[in-house]
This record gives sequence, C-alpha cells and structure tokens, in this order.
Amino acid sequence: MLAVFLRFEHQLTRLAMLIAVVMLAISVTLSFYQVLTRFVFNAPSTWTEVASRAAMIWCVFMAAAATFRGGYMMAVEVVYKVVPARFLTLLEVLIVVCCLLVLGVLIHYGIQMTMRVSNQTMSGMNISMSWAYAAIPTGSCFAIVAVVARLLAQLTGREKVGPENSEIVPEVETFHGAPRPDREVQP
Repeated sequence: MLAVFLRFEHQLTRLAMLIAVVMLAISVTLSFYQVLTRFVFNAPSTWTEVASRAAMIWCVFMAAAATFRGGYMMAVEVVYKVVPARFLTLLEVLIVVCCLLVLGVLIHYGIQMTMRVSNQTMSGMNISMSWAYAAIPTGSCFAIVAVVARLLAQLTGREKVGPENSEIVPEVETFHGAPRPDREVQP
C-alpha cells in the first residue's frame, strides 16, 4: 500500500514540476514580449504583465511540492547538527506537523480568496482573477501529498532522515574537539 502511495506521489510531484516548468517558460516568454513591445515597438502590450505575473504565481506554488518533497522548505541544517541522532525522526515529525499546518492555512485562505475574487477580472484580460488565486490551494494540496510521502518514506527507512543533498558531514562533526558521542562515525 505504501509503495503504491509513494509511486502516486512521485507521479503527482512530477506533474506539479512539469506544470511549474511550463508556467515559468510562459512567464519568461510573456515578460520578453512585454519588454519587446514596450521598448522596441514603443507600443506596450496591456495584458502580458498580468498574465506573466499569474504564470509566475502558478510556477511558484506548483514547484513547492517538489521542494517540500526534497525537504528544502523547512530544513535548517544547523538544527540537524545539534539534535542527537536518536531525535532526528522526532524532529522530522515536528517539521511535517508545522508544514501541514502552514499548508492547511494556505488551502483554507486560498480557497476563500479564490472565491472572493471570482467576480473580478484581470486587467487587460477578460479572465477571472480567481484563476491566478487558484494556484494557492492547488499547489498546497500537491505539497501536502509530497510532505506526507516524505515522512512515510523516512519512517519506513526508504529515505534517510534530514534534508536531501545536505551539507552535513557526520565524519567531520565534532563535539568539543572530539567526535560526537551520540552519532555514529562512519569510516
């Protein structure tokens, strides 16, 4: 069951990253077009700035799933250095609880804001402003799945505890000039 959930999460996170990459490409292209029309043709486009901003918002919130999955959002490596090894899993659970609280708040208020602006249109475009705000709860839902998958993978030993690509090197860590007594020193 866990393997199925982790495969589902992997595909979901890949989809989120694909959407983020496409939105980044759209945002960059529209920004280039805006500069071109404004400074080269001296006839600025009225809609590209707003569309570029909306695409960037979608890019950020969809990429959040991958950054949460890698442990890059809430990881403060100095905390991992000072916490004894036996408490690292507890630290990860605490971090996940904090992440889920923040993401839950984003979903709650993101839905409220999306509904609140549904009657407004983006300037220069005849599209509801809610399409831009919908990125907040959508990206947060993707991120919740990634956060839960990361914790489950760590609790079951499928992944190491701590941030990915960490600069923490246990062999070099010392405790008042000697190797830390609560950490295993690997050869």
